[in-house]
Parts: sequence; structure tokens; C-alpha cells
Amino acid sequence: MPAGLFSQAIVHFADRGLPSFFITVPNPILTIIHKETTVPGLIGSKLTELNYTLDIRAPILGDPLPDDLTPYSGVLVFGGPMSVNDDEPYLKQEMAWIERVLAAKLPYLGICLGAQMLAKVLGANVMPHTAAIEEIGYYSVYATEQGKALFEPHMKVYQWHKDGFELPEGAVLLARGDHFPNQAFRWGDRAYGVQFHPEMTAEMVDFWTTQGADLLGGPHAQSREMQLAGQAKYSTAVERWLETFLKNWLAVAA
Repeated sequence: MPAGLFSQAIVHFADRGLPSFFITVPNPILTIIHKETTVPGLIGSKLTELNYTLDIRAPILGDPLPDDLTPYSGVLVFGGPMSVNDDEPYLKQEMAWIERVLAAKLPYLGICLGAQMLAKVLGANVMPHTAAIEEIGYYSVYATEQGKALFEPHMKVYQWHKDGFELPEGAVLLARGDHFPNQAFRWGDRAYGVQFHPEMTAEMVDFWTTQGADLLGGPHAQSREMQLAGQAKYSTAVERWLETFLKNWLAVAA
């Protein structure tokens, strides 16, 4: 991993095996990652600016998920290369834990895989596109009528996925896309899922397109050069939107 990638956000990693690590830290956000190289990027930076601290856990690496949710201000679940449909014990355990988060009415934000996990926990199907389309790069999303208060009418956002999700029963669709119709949704007033990656920095796009170069030749996948150019062009608008979105997401817990 290139030096400085973790400097995109000031975060605290949980000591493995010490679930109570953050009880004395103000405003902790329980943050789940699914790869050792995952960083919180712009989301981590914005949450830090808002005086939140990230307690980062990786269940895939054996990190425990806390039984006691009362110290936490919210739960943030990032993406990963796996599918929610994979027959992996840690995925099943994580989704069972997400059910407890929802029952506790804790603010939840799922990014890409994290959104698909939320959808599956709520009973919706998660599956590849019927035309085998993969979104890798910058694509348009559009606010629905119900999503206008939280989303711009049209945004270009970063995507890296081949699975999409059905809208769970009782959920509100907030943003739609051209290839994958369900791009963002809310369930209740505290749980949100977004298919795209608002956390991306220029350094992260550079790293992802280098490490995943073999995946850039598929249908609708953009070239590395297109993705870097897209980041330079659209990142300011995404960052402005993200700051407002995170404030609104966590306002219910204030």
C-alpha cells in the first residue's frame, strides 16, 4: 500500500480482542471493513471533523463485534470484494449482528457491500445485473422525489460493483441509477444504504485501479485514466454532498 494512504483520515483501530476499547472515547462510530487494505477515506475525514471517532473492526480477520452497542453513536459498514450470498460464517455472523443494530435503532450507514448487507437483512434479494453489467468508475445517480432532501438531483459518484439489490419492503428509495436502479435507500429513520463509494480520494482511486487493473476490461468498466479524471472532476461536489449527508444521518442520534 502506498505511504500516506491511511493519512486520509485520523482514525483509531480497535485492539483485536478488546471490545470495550472505545467506551471512554467520545462519539465512537463502530466501523466494519472487509479487507485489510480498506481505509475510511473521505468519510473518515469528515466524521473526524465532526468530532466522531472510528472504532474499526474486521470480522474477516477475526475481530469481535461488540455485544454492547450503548457506547456507540452509529455503525458504518464499508464494501468488500465478496458477495453477501457467499457461504462464509463471518458474513452470516455479521448480518445477524446488523439485525441487532437495527433493533437497537442505532444509526446505520452501509457502503456498497454494506448497503447490500442491509438489504439482505431486510429480506431483499442481492444479485448480479441480468445483462452481466459491472459498474467500475464514475456513474450518474439521480435523486428520487423522496430523496430530494438528501441528494442532489444529479450526481456523478464512484462505483465498483457487479451485484445490485432489490428495494427492501418498507424501505424508501432515495436515489436511482441508469444500470442499477436502486442506488440509495432508507429504512426507518436511521438506517441508510448507498451502492456507491463516497469515501474515495484521489489516492484511493489510484490504489484501487492499480490493484484491480485486471477488472477494468469488463463491460461498462471505465479505464484507469477515466477514473482518475473523474475523481478530479467530481470529487468537490461529492465531498460537499457527503458532509451534509453525514450530518443529517447522525442528527437523529444527537
